[in-house]
Amino acid sequence: MSRRAVILAGGRGMRLRPYTVVLPKPLMPIGDFPILEVIVRQLKARDFNHITLAVNHQAELIEAFFGDGAKWNLKIDYSREDKPLGTMGPLRLIPDLPENFLVMNGDTLTDLDYAAFIDAHVAAKSIFTISSFVREHRVDYGVLEPDAQRHLAGFREKPVLTYEVSMGVYALSRTAATVIPPDRLYGFDNLMLDLIDRKTPARIARHDGYWLDIGRPDDYAQAIEDFDKMSAQLLHV
Repeated sequence: MSRRAVILAGGRGMRLRPYTVVLPKPLMPIGDFPILEVIVRQLKARDFNHITLAVNHQAELIEAFFGDGAKWNLKIDYSREDKPLGTMGPLRLIPDLPENFLVMNGDTLTDLDYAAFIDAHVAAKSIFTISSFVREHRVDYGVLEPDAQRHLAGFREKPVLTYEVSMGVYALSRTAATVIPPDRLYGFDNLMLDLIDRKTPARIARHDGYWLDIGRPDDYAQAIEDFDKMSAQLLHV
């Protein structure tokens, strides 16, 4: 089966500085591989045979490393932005998108089965599917709960809050891509709100395995440690 993926690899990686002063974030090493190569290898293992890299910042470095994809026995091509278009805007620059395809950030480390994810999206006949993950956030302070008279009605010491968050991995139908306006900054948040307004909201598929967004130095350090322990699992070896 032919499967297509678009990887968003055009960001400047500001949160990961100073690491990203020299290298773009998708080329930051995790174990023996850049994080973006880990993703490419994962997609190949799940029978994706055509990957488009949406690039902007330091695009020439990414293109020089990945070339046409022959090293991994798949097709890699590129979509270059002349200006930042956000997370969803770059999709309007790609003219040959199939009926259903995968879109994901180029700095995501996960054991998600991408093939099963997009196959479930197709089976559900969804316009857009979000892969989600449950994250816990510990508040480092005692949380006060005042009443209307500003008297203490309740108190929680360093509570743990739970959120279901987007993993930065999506399955889209071509119909969803047509909602994206051309040649303007347009993000995931804009598309989600527009789909809700159109009465065609996105479907959410929760992932209970492993996921890490490599956005900050602490996350990057954690990714290096995790990959050392989980490389066989993450690379489907």
